[in-house]
Amino acid sequence: MKKLTQAEEQIMQVIWNLPDGGFLKDIIELLPEPKAHSNTIATLLKILVEKEFVQISNPNRNNLYSAKISKSEYSGLRMAGLTDSFFEGSYANVVSFLVDKNQMSIDDLETLIQQLKSKQND
Repeated sequence: MKKLTQAEEQIMQVIWNLPDGGFLKDIIELLPEPKAHSNTIATLLKILVEKEFVQISNPNRNNLYSAKISKSEYSGLRMAGLTDSFFEGSYANVVSFLVDKNQMSIDDLETLIQQLKSKQND
């Protein structure tokens, strides 16, 4: 799967929040300020279609853009890529890094342990 640029990810965040998809004007309206020109957004949407992250439907001749890949699926792939690139493929190394940087608390770790235990019981 191809990586997304920051601008492409920003557009995907908007599209993921539009469960039935959205038209160009809807997407532009929901983007944070400062907004890029509509031609730039249209070009980025075209790139997202080419990268197979977005699909187009054409009701009433206007392009209706919707996500072809879920936010959860993309997040998992992105996390796996970061883990492989920076942490030798080890999620334990990711957690250790977060603990070392004081970005994960003991409460967070206990919550993760409880989640793992409950998944094993399922």
